[in-house]
Amino acid sequence: MKYFAIYICFLLFSLVGLSQQTISGSITHDGLQREYILYIPPNYTGSIPVPLLLNFHGYGSNATEQMNYGDFRPVSDTAGFLIVHPQGTLFNGTTHWNVGGWTIGSMVDDVGFTEALIDSLSLMYQIDSTRIFATGMSNGGFMSFLLACQLSNRIAAIASVTGSMTTETYNNANPLHPTPILQIHAPTDPVVPYNGASWTKSIEEVLQYWVDFNNCNTLPIITTLPDLNPNDGSTVEHTAYFGGDNGVAVEHYKVIGGGHTWPGSAFPLPGTNYDINASIEIWKFLSQYDINGSLLSTHVEEPGTLDQIIISPNPTNSSFRITSSYDDALVYTLYSQTGKRLIKGFLISGKNNVDIGAFAQGIYFLKIKDKIFKVIKRN
Repeated sequence: MKYFAIYICFLLFSLVGLSQQTISGSITHDGLQREYILYIPPNYTGSIPVPLLLNFHGYGSNATEQMNYGDFRPVSDTAGFLIVHPQGTLFNGTTHWNVGGWTIGSMVDDVGFTEALIDSLSLMYQIDSTRIFATGMSNGGFMSFLLACQLSNRIAAIASVTGSMTTETYNNANPLHPTPILQIHAPTDPVVPYNGASWTKSIEEVLQYWVDFNNCNTLPIITTLPDLNPNDGSTVEHTAYFGGDNGVAVEHYKVIGGGHTWPGSAFPLPGTNYDINASIEIWKFLSQYDINGSLLSTHVEEPGTLDQIIISPNPTNSSFRITSSYDDALVYTLYSQTGKRLIKGFLISGKNNVDIGAFAQGIYFLKIKDKIFKVIKRN
């Protein structure tokens, strides 16, 4: 009866004109009624499969708070993905996700619940099974890492904000495919220590695990981001390890001087950074991938030389040259991180200048023939 009622609600909602919908639902797993909040953007039609983002709340928080605090709804309204905010269960009187560490003793199977939730939503909505992502705040970030290790057959990529990997997650990790990882964390985080503790791995250990597993280049590209809000007391350094198998990357936003907070949140808790918006940066990262790796290519070349093509300078703050010794004219295309085509042109033998001075700082993808290169734009 419960599933029938949910199905009827779905049919009624689908008859309403294009408008965003926030739906509270529940499923039963392991004898427990588990709740969630689903956000459907206004451009969802049900005619084509769309990505699904699992957004997990922190320890002691709840689905409603996470939906508002780590808010992806404005991004979803443009990008067209579904967002589900699962609700944790009580452990010693506090809501939690069972990730080990400080939750040892919990008997809740949250990995199984997540898989059951994905199955349930996939029956009711058009979800792209190759583009299911996980993110979360604190305990929710730990949960995202747990899924990357124990439910990687369903999870394409993850992003953690102020979370990490517990010793249990780290020691029992069994990812089945190269997994894109984004970590946002402050070295001065007073809750989840950046340098680790008995119950949590250090951020350096976590990043190194995934760099090694994904076979990324060990030499990162490090960029200091503009201090757009000098009054927030923090700055951001971006570290990226590219060149992983299937074109995946491991990236880290280090919030220097920040706290245990969600950057860019509408709720200005002490220690919140406003040089970046975590929700925007997370989706920019996740949207590059499906479960098979990069959507642009199965392999992304690093900045430099490949056969008869040289890209320099790279990184750049204004323009770069493509030096080609091919006799034939070649088509080149520059894409944003979300796959939007920005520039298309033809290469001739010799040096070809591409001006990206008007574009925002970040990572772009240059496609030439069957190869794709990362181009780094700095201010």
